[in-house]
Amino acid sequence: MNIIYLEHYAGSPVFGMEFRPYFMAKRWVDAGNTVTIVASSYSHLRTKNPDLKGQPYKIEMIDGIRWFWIAGPQYQGNGVGRIKNILSFLYGVHKYQKEICSVGKPNAVIASSTYPLDIYPAEKIAKRYGAEVIYEVHDLWPLSPMELGHMSAHHPFIMVMQRAENECCKVSDAIVSLLPCSKEHFVEHGMQPDKFYCVPNGIVQADWAKPLPEHPVYEEQLKKWHEDGWFLIAYTGAHGVANALDSFVDAGAMLKGKKIKLLLIGPGPERERLKAKAAPLENVELLEPVGRTQIPELLHQMDALYVGLQCQPLFRFGVSPNKLMDYMMAGKPVIFAIEAGNDMVADAQCGVSIPPEDSEAIAQAAEKLAATPKEELEAMGRRGHEYILAHHEYDVLAKQFLDVMQTHLKN
Repeated sequence: MNIIYLEHYAGSPVFGMEFRPYFMAKRWVDAGNTVTIVASSYSHLRTKNPDLKGQPYKIEMIDGIRWFWIAGPQYQGNGVGRIKNILSFLYGVHKYQKEICSVGKPNAVIASSTYPLDIYPAEKIAKRYGAEVIYEVHDLWPLSPMELGHMSAHHPFIMVMQRAENECCKVSDAIVSLLPCSKEHFVEHGMQPDKFYCVPNGIVQADWAKPLPEHPVYEEQLKKWHEDGWFLIAYTGAHGVANALDSFVDAGAMLKGKKIKLLLIGPGPERERLKAKAAPLENVELLEPVGRTQIPELLHQMDALYVGLQCQPLFRFGVSPNKLMDYMMAGKPVIFAIEAGNDMVADAQCGVSIPPEDSEAIAQAAEKLAATPKEELEAMGRRGHEYILAHHEYDVLAKQFLDVMQTHLKN
């Protein structure tokens, strides 16, 4: 197959987030397909952006994937600058259709940017070449800015986005969603029920196959705490408002006198405030962030792990946190404090599921795990590890996605 993958923010191990398009495309190429990823030259998510040297677009091969970079202006935040960046990408996809498709007639065009507006150029390319259209959903727009940002359904921005989402539901040959419980939402907006597929986020097993270093990160400190009898429960990741970490710190206060230590490791705007809040507590510690490649060795040294999010109605459509998959790949029991349409921890029987933003429930779950025999904790961890390999490894997910495209193949 010849696949065109429109993903404004696509990244790679060289450029940084977002990784999903790269992981999918790499496996499709390895299976004998041709893939062109079309992306903007500037994304706030990447650690590095390509240099187009003043040219309107740039074509390069990276790991067998053909990249088509469209020049886009830099921006900060979610203001006018970002809108200009979005419009430049959409205009570029429309203007350079021939160049994008110069390696041959495409069989599938995937519209995959966070916003749904790239369905319009995707539809035009597909009609021109007789290709299928796949709409890949990361977040529900415009529902996300409406429910999280409290924007009115009558706001011009929301109305434009809603019209685009309706178009996605109308013209797409298939909708591939990361959100497992979102089918009814798309049916309500015009999708035929048999066009829905869930292909969630995933992990790369090879990242976890590397041998652990002789001296892993924080080895001395964590070893000392273990020798002193502490049961270590860690949260690793962003320290933002959405992560609802106040309840995690408050649980530490409730666990005073117990040999259970709660660790927070990661960057974010809430970090310094949380550090000050935790300062009087002997059993809550904030450690400096570690690099992405050090996550496996860090998690390996913990007894259990914690993931939580604010209570948000939007999560009724399901969640697919990369952090949770890392936890389960590490083979550790998990405290899952998210109210969502799905619960991977319960499905895998690899931990304890509790209500979100409930410090008392966190403390009780921590005590329960600390009192659980080591053999049972290890069995929980194994179940989580096996579940992720079976359902969320990118080799599995890429094949599922490719099967969707082959099912709806037109030429």
